[in-house]
Amino acid sequence: MIKLLIALLLFPSPSERTSSLEAADREFKNIHYARAIALYDSALTTSTDSTAVLWRLARVWICSGDTAARGRKYKLYKQAESYARRAIRSDSTSSEAHAWLAAAMGNIAMFEGGKTKVRLAHAIKREVDRAIVLDGKNDVAYSILGSFHKAIGDVSWIEKQLANIFLGGLPDGGYGESEAAFRKAIELAPDVVRNHFELAKMYVSQERNQEALVELRRTRALPMGVASDRYLQLVAAEMIKELEAE
Repeated sequence: MIKLLIALLLFPSPSERTSSLEAADREFKNIHYARAIALYDSALTTSTDSTAVLWRLARVWICSGDTAARGRKYKLYKQAESYARRAIRSDSTSSEAHAWLAAAMGNIAMFEGGKTKVRLAHAIKREVDRAIVLDGKNDVAYSILGSFHKAIGDVSWIEKQLANIFLGGLPDGGYGESEAAFRKAIELAPDVVRNHFELAKMYVSQERNQEALVELRRTRALPMGVASDRYLQLVAAEMIKELEAE
């Protein structure tokens, strides 16, 4: 009886763990990332293999990295990658875990050299494809897929040939696939700033300026969802001025 009482005092109940996770989610939604991290970490101490907590930690570290000084970004994205991999080890069928691992690797790739970028490109594509197979309504996965295909579309023919010769080649992809993925992401999550902004950038790359303006104006009109949205909306405002002046 005494042992039971001690256990009840020391270990939180499932409802208390749920409450802690909900509190962390509220802090994340309110863009209080340091508080959210502290609460997620606290929730993790009661269930070290909790996939739901681990992929959320990957997400919040990515969001923290997106607005950090450039010198700190890489470390924060690597932290996110670590949590995403732990989430997958905890549950390999978690679509969110695979999607946020792809997101972490995509950000890390920006700091790497050519050979590592190519290796990461293949890994990102595998993870995002897996996320979509596991959950066809994962808007984050489709958004990452859109960015992935845009990055492939931005590579010149000569650069692709050089990659084929020296780096083992790039995955297939391009602007058509990018547009389709972003459109799907917007269908699933119409109020996410990033989806409209990145689709607009893809249109600019193709000189489809009127379509870009539509998406940029939507970018400006939407409420912020994550901290980096403020920067995207400021950039969108500048892009609108430039495109309207042409």
